[in-house]
Amino acid sequence: MSTGERPIPWLDQALLDPGSVFAGPEAVVEHPDLDREQKIAILRAWEYDAAEVGVAEEEGMAGPDDGLLQRILQALARLTDGRDGERVAPAKQHGLL
Repeated sequence: MSTGERPIPWLDQALLDPGSVFAGPEAVVEHPDLDREQKIAILRAWEYDAAEVGVAEEEGMAGPDDGLLQRILQALARLTDGRDGERVAPAKQHGLL
């Protein structure tokens, strides 16, 4: 943990609702108090939420097309050097899990 082992009081909130803590996925990547694993966990949580919105849109529910999912995937690629071992099989919520 880059905070010298100090707990980050808003980390749980960021994992539950990243958009309530961060302006965008890029802010997660650049945050100095988070280590790489924390950033990846937050972005994966955000990715799942964004993918769920995409599934709802496919099923006829309107939602914003703001490119958020693409930005999240780009941020994850930056942190994983483009290799994300968590994605190994197709899934409706994003294409790969």
